[in-house]
Amino acid sequence: MLKPLLKVAIAGSLSATLLSAQPQAFIGAKLLPIAGDPIEHGVLVVENGKITAIGPVGDVKIPAGAQEFDVTGKTIMPGLVDSHSHIGGWPGFNADNSEPVQPELRALDGIDARDATIQRAQAGGITTANLMPGSGHLISGQTVYAKLRDTNTVEGMLITLPDGRMAGGVKMANGTNTLKQAKYAKFPGSRAKSAALVREAFIDAQEYQKKIAAAGDDSEKLPARDLGLETLSEILDGRRTIQHHTHRHDDILTVLRLKREFGFNVVLQHVSDGWKVADEIAAAGVACSVIVLDSPGSKLEARDVAWRTGAVLEKAGVLVGFHTDDYITDSRFFLRTAALAVRGGMTREGALRALTINNAKILELDDRIGSLEPGKDADFIILNGDPLSVYTVVENTYIEGQQVFDLTDPDDHLFAVGGLGASAPTQPYLCCYTTQIDFAHNH
Repeated sequence: MLKPLLKVAIAGSLSATLLSAQPQAFIGAKLLPIAGDPIEHGVLVVENGKITAIGPVGDVKIPAGAQEFDVTGKTIMPGLVDSHSHIGGWPGFNADNSEPVQPELRALDGIDARDATIQRAQAGGITTANLMPGSGHLISGQTVYAKLRDTNTVEGMLITLPDGRMAGGVKMANGTNTLKQAKYAKFPGSRAKSAALVREAFIDAQEYQKKIAAAGDDSEKLPARDLGLETLSEILDGRRTIQHHTHRHDDILTVLRLKREFGFNVVLQHVSDGWKVADEIAAAGVACSVIVLDSPGSKLEARDVAWRTGAVLEKAGVLVGFHTDDYITDSRFFLRTAALAVRGGMTREGALRALTINNAKILELDDRIGSLEPGKDADFIILNGDPLSVYTVVENTYIEGQQVFDLTDPDDHLFAVGGLGASAPTQPYLCCYTTQIDFAHNH
């Protein structure tokens, strides 16, 4: 007999480990593999944190002793991948006005794994996110590609690459976010000066590489270690990808110009004016991570942001992903981003790919995440309807076979529907507010 999908209370980490090792079969849902056609009445089999089988009911052999869950009437799709987010802290928590160029900064050292924004993202179906430093700098620092696992430490969220490195890129920015910092010493006051400072930084990195090469095996001839130049050297060597905040079409073209000069890998982030220069972006072979906004608000450089950006870029042959830029878009509304893009003319298939496999490609993790395929991480979400419907909600979120969100759990439900403070506040300017959980428990 199939079990309904319920959150299992587990006493102790050993029990949790034993449960995760037991095969799980999710039976009867509509499956959206992304890598192939939808399966109307399917089976998803998970074992040891990996997907081991997927297919129609009757075609998939369920392992002996597997936990069987009846998910008839539900929809299962890959966990959402957010290619640009600032969860794990507070707006401005990683801002620093000492230098416009700070590639040595690590977002890793400013992330609070217990912050409520992580759980809100889980409630929105996000399983992997590119956690960024702020965008008030020309070179803002190193990003973290993180699995939103249930963990008390940021180390528990990291993704380790085959060569042992932590997965992540480097955040860069141009436009008004950097120019408005001109009141601080060393920050640029014009777009031309911004580009000049970036060019100077990469030329310094090239010289640093030459000195290391010239030193050979003679350690005494090596230049003094420079953490910033080491990071820029990783970019020049192709070991890190730039995640570049850029809105206006002329700023986008400046990024492409620098790419041609230095040969680095770059993903264009936001691209509010991307629809104006779609052919140039396509010719450069650059991917775009698009934000879909209701309104640019007071941000003048984003005044021409359009819902059709995704559609125009898709038609031009550009690899398109989506992001929340949370707190700009609440992570719980990430599915809505895709729906608005479809309203703007993007294909349904393209919009779903932009939430999943395309973002996995943007983060260079598509061999592990982004689609429901045997051998990939068991990161998936269970929905009560069409993912592009405003009425659909995420009911369950799984990361590597472990359930990290369950809508039927009272506290998890609060993270899904509650306000910003659905957790104990840690910021001094929230000290006087009663939290959502305290209120719920006392009323």
